[in-house]
Amino acid sequence: MVISLSIPQAQKLILLSQRLPSSKKSGSALAATLSAIEHLGYIQIDTLSVVQRAHHHTLWNRNPRYKQKQLDQLVADKKVFEYWSHAAAYLPMRDYRFSLIRKQALKSGEKKHWYKRDDKMIRHVLERINAEGPLMARDFEHSGKKVGEWGAKPAKQALEYLFMQGDLMIESRVNFQKVYDLTERVLPEGIDRSLPSPEEYARYLIIGFLRANGLGQPSEMAYLLTNTKQLVATTVKHMVEAGELQPVLVAGNSYYALPDSLELLDKPLSRSKLKILSPFDNLLIQRKRMQVLFYFDYQIECYVPQAKRKYGYFSLPILWDGKLVARMDCKADRKTRTLHILYLAVEPTVKKVEVFAQALRREMKVFLKFNNCNQVILHRVSPDKLKLEFTNVISNFLAPRA
Repeated sequence: MVISLSIPQAQKLILLSQRLPSSKKSGSALAATLSAIEHLGYIQIDTLSVVQRAHHHTLWNRNPRYKQKQLDQLVADKKVFEYWSHAAAYLPMRDYRFSLIRKQALKSGEKKHWYKRDDKMIRHVLERINAEGPLMARDFEHSGKKVGEWGAKPAKQALEYLFMQGDLMIESRVNFQKVYDLTERVLPEGIDRSLPSPEEYARYLIIGFLRANGLGQPSEMAYLLTNTKQLVATTVKHMVEAGELQPVLVAGNSYYALPDSLELLDKPLSRSKLKILSPFDNLLIQRKRMQVLFYFDYQIECYVPQAKRKYGYFSLPILWDGKLVARMDCKADRKTRTLHILYLAVEPTVKKVEVFAQALRREMKVFLKFNNCNQVILHRVSPDKLKLEFTNVISNFLAPRA
């Protein structure tokens, strides 16, 4: 039996499944951070630091008590590890065995590495790490003393080659630089290292996606995972036949949900809370999905030539009233502790502008602190007629003009 959900119901189910906006959690802040990672299934790692990096930003939006050191602690405690989801990510250690699918495909040659295999360099890297312990790419640079015949670049390629196929893991990071060690020295004792069957892997993808996202299509569950789309689609069909998945129709489009997840529709959604999201937040990763279900056509424009940018280099989507209602192109100046709002673009669907502005003001207080800033400069607002209103509501945070 297929059930129908309205667009507002679908949006509510998705947001509650994504734990947005966040609610108070009992227990320690560290436990809440681990819970968020395990629930979402992954946290994408971002190298950009225009504002706080995406992995910190995404976790902070699920856990207001989040501190950056918590992620380092979870890696040190072997509760979380780095590898590849649809992109570089932090993953729950409990899911380690499911990373073996990609690693095995790379090791067997079924899947191509990004880098060419350099056997001599690979042996050199493994020998040094085995003998010396955890090392970084910079430890292989030539610095006066001869360290083989290679410079840093080939060594870095060998490290990543070995990391991607599972011989090495990221033991920690120092100033965001990866520290590599042998996998057997990083994994916790007793971890399951058995290779999942294709069916196990498909079920892991399906259940994990639906638990974190409320509802989804097979193509979304297999997003950017090569050679999995048909397997996922077949497994979805079997799970529906077994009563493990509920077919759902939303605005004429077919989706699936976990039966228990539908109970979330009976829970309240905090609509008054506003959240400033990272461009790489789990909610937003699949842009087409956001366009279909939230009517929000979003593209991060840091990869777009400047002349073609519409909203700015690093526009942050804004969630309010259960909808995506604005974008805010931001840049944090760490030296002056100033957050520059280069462009705030409010969607035309926002009718209660004053209420929205007050919600933004409340969230801006904590967002500034999260970015280690104590003042903000608002440069541009769209529509233009709203600039005075938004300038007034955040006036307590405005930097003094010269």
